[in-house]
Amino acid sequence: MSLDGVVRFLNTFHRGCLCRYLAPLLALITLGGSLVKASQPLAESYFSNRRNVLNVYFVKFSWGWTVGLLLPFIFTSNYFLQRDVLFAVRRVTSCVVGTGIWFLSTRTFHIIENFTGECYESQNMTVLHQFDNLYTCKKNGHLWLGFDISGHSFLLSYCVLIMTEEIAVMNELQKVEQKPGKSIATIIKSLFIALNALLFLWIWMFFCTALYFHDMPHKIIGTAFGISAWYGTYRFWYKKPFSPGLPPEIGNKKE
Repeated sequence: MSLDGVVRFLNTFHRGCLCRYLAPLLALITLGGSLVKASQPLAESYFSNRRNVLNVYFVKFSWGWTVGLLLPFIFTSNYFLQRDVLFAVRRVTSCVVGTGIWFLSTRTFHIIENFTGECYESQNMTVLHQFDNLYTCKKNGHLWLGFDISGHSFLLSYCVLIMTEEIAVMNELQKVEQKPGKSIATIIKSLFIALNALLFLWIWMFFCTALYFHDMPHKIIGTAFGISAWYGTYRFWYKKPFSPGLPPEIGNKKE
């Protein structure tokens, strides 16, 4: 299949089902995977090992991978549609907002885990009162048990939702009469395909998190944070004038 054929297929898939049902699907995956994990012991697999390659080299750096592909895609695609550098720069600031949300949310999760936990000796699970915070406990090789909101459930759901919002602009690019030059078109299409590959990887690893890791409340709250962060920005704030704005649509030029 040619590059254009892959782009058309992915574009049709997004328009047909992914954009419309993604948030409920993520909630369903979290709930269903958590119920399966709680109801019966699961056989070990490659993906139940925290040291699997996808977890170590991709999920652990999921925000970096996501922003690294989104930044050039947002700038080039939005600039081509609007022919306005300032508009494209404004749209790129959505990644800055996302970085702030990622940092504040994960920091909040760490504070909650620290505030609600205790330090245990990892062999016999004796409480070690001399270590009164998560950092000194783990630094000394012990186990800290607190309310550990799933950072993976939060970040993967958030990444998947904002990526879906941003790559939807490809549908608008296919409508324009004046197509980009061959080199620019190849860059945009290649980034679009790479973002889709990353998107499906994040969905798969989100499913693995739901099935193998954390307790149900930790995953539900983490996913709720991710969906709420997406909804509060793309469905509410980004519709306001003083914001990074939404991806452009044909016939809806610079606001």
